[in-house]
Amino acid sequence: MTETLKHLNRYSTPAAALSEPAPDDKQLRLILKTALSAPDHGRLHPYRFISIRGDARQKLSEIFGRATLMRDPDVEPSYLKKQKDKPLRSPLIVVVVAHLIDSPKIPEIEQMLSAGAAAHNVLLASNALGFGSIWLTGANAYDAHVCDELGLEENERIIGFIYIGTPKIEIPPRPIPEVSTHHSKWE
Repeated sequence: MTETLKHLNRYSTPAAALSEPAPDDKQLRLILKTALSAPDHGRLHPYRFISIRGDARQKLSEIFGRATLMRDPDVEPSYLKKQKDKPLRSPLIVVVVAHLIDSPKIPEIEQMLSAGAAAHNVLLASNALGFGSIWLTGANAYDAHVCDELGLEENERIIGFIYIGTPKIEIPPRPIPEVSTHHSKWE
């Protein structure tokens, strides 16, 4: 039996290998609508999205630079440049933000997992539309200055920066392990 599910071919495209075109507004709306179908105990939709494209990427670059200097005033210039270049590597970045809601029934961990599932749906939908994408975190995702500059509230956390665009290179499919190495029956 040949496995033909398209998502089995999903892979992370290196951000530096992403170029224009990125999803247009209509395609991005479809991608985010797909994200909104993530599993969600209590139907809280404990997440939101920030899309960054065009000149806004340069603004994010400056934010990453300031945050890096705040974390380490003696940072090596090459590392600072690397941090500042991150937002410029792809034409579109979707920041997935967990919007945690105080709930006696749905613990924070379930809300974080739901936001992670929404992020994964962004990857799957991007791939289904023919775009490349990669989900990245790193120090900037957990940096208070970055969160403040992006307008996050006290109850919000960055789940990841999803870089999206058209792959400039052909990436061979990644090997997927046999299911039996990750599955067992409990009887």
